[in-house]
Amino acid sequence: MFGESELILNKDGSIFHLHLFPDDIAKDIILVGDPGRVETVASFFDNIELKKQNREFYTITGNYNNKRITVISTGIGTDNIDIVLNELDALANIDLKTRILNTKHKTLNFIRIGTSGSLQKNIPVNSFLMSKRSIGFDGLLNFYANRNQISDLEFEESFKTQVAWNSLLTSPYVVDGSESLINKLDGDNILKGTTISAPGFYGPQGRQLRLSPIDPELNNKIEKFEHKGEKITNYEMECSAIYGLSKLLGHNAITICAIIANRITKEYSKDYKEVMKDLIKLVLGKLL
Repeated sequence: MFGESELILNKDGSIFHLHLFPDDIAKDIILVGDPGRVETVASFFDNIELKKQNREFYTITGNYNNKRITVISTGIGTDNIDIVLNELDALANIDLKTRILNTKHKTLNFIRIGTSGSLQKNIPVNSFLMSKRSIGFDGLLNFYANRNQISDLEFEESFKTQVAWNSLLTSPYVVDGSESLINKLDGDNILKGTTISAPGFYGPQGRQLRLSPIDPELNNKIEKFEHKGEKITNYEMECSAIYGLSKLLGHNAITICAIIANRITKEYSKDYKEVMKDLIKLVLGKLL
């Protein structure tokens, strides 16, 4: 039995942060960072059965071509992913009334649709990139037991060695996306690569305003990094935690981002919102 301080519920019996009940969510769940993007995704639904919001966590469940889909905003960062993934898993696999683990495990499919910045010259602005694996600069997975069992330890060591990883920084972890979802969502117009999830937008991604990064050359070293013929393709801020927690909890996860900036060529998308709509329509069609 999960104690009241561990599995926190609201007075109405809903899960603490998301304010949801088990029947509120579909098996296929689209994750977006921006609460405003939830409405954009749901605008393509044929009908909507539920809308709930608490803080930055906005949920809409509806149907798209007779397929039930939930879209949830996570806000920015892997710390929020820790909340969202754990609470969604609890909705799927814990009886909230008895506080006891369900006898049958329910597997959820998480599809993150986001924006990202390219770290290679040959990945153009306004392209779509699917993350085959993610490198977590955030350290979240290091707080959980068995992280080594689902991580690519060889890749981790190769990365730390090649970029001369600073010991003051949290040790990075590397986790693959779901093979089944990669195959389902793959296509000629979708690039594939290795994505870094950073715990911040400025210093952790090598940006400099009034504060200097601890390693000003890190992005240059990341651009040159190669492991078994694979390069690091892009930065974003949530993928690693989604992959890591999904693997540990027995769920499937994949991230597809619209590349709205190229950090090497210094280009930025002229109208990324329309690009995002095209990506959303593409993903929804592949989920059928």
